Amino acid sequence: MVSLWAFMLLVALLAAQRLWELRRSRRNEIRMREKGGFERFPEHYRVLVALHVSWFAAMLAEVWYFRTAPPLWLVIAAFSGLAAGQTLRYLAIRTLAERWSTRIYVVPDAPLIKYGIYRFVRHPNYLGVILEIASVPLLHTAYGTAVVFSLANLIILCHRIRLEELALDEI
Repeated sequence: MVSLWAFMLLVALLAAQRLWELRRSRRNEIRMREKGGFERFPEHYRVLVALHVSWFAAMLAEVWYFRTAPPLWLVIAAFSGLAAGQTLRYLAIRTLAERWSTRIYVVPDAPLIKYGIYRFVRHPNYLGVILEIASVPLLHTAYGTAVVFSLANLIILCHRIRLEELALDEI
């Protein structure tokens, strides 16, 4: 039962982190608009938000319904995936600085960022999200959530990356 409450605390911290990121994103979007930036393909954003909100709800529901204690090896593997995902996401956020947003923004005449983590990975933030969506539910054996949301996330991110590449071609 202790692990269940610890998992709940972790999920609450991740939700708070996402809310903080949304606030940072909005500030950055204001700065980008001040520099002539504009949003591209806004229609897809609601689906992305719905996926993340339902992911939180689904993993909590599955964990509370089944109440299965996770084996230590799974906790270690899942926590490693979460740590790697967080690292990739925050390297991307730090590298993009004021150009990081949860939406797709184009700032005319702004050079494509090819330094930092972007020297090694084209879309590190998305790779980090893939790792998190797969790993966090596994911290407490929410296998269904891990599989279903990983597949849904893969479909949505493939579409989003295509849209982002189109937007980047406009720069």
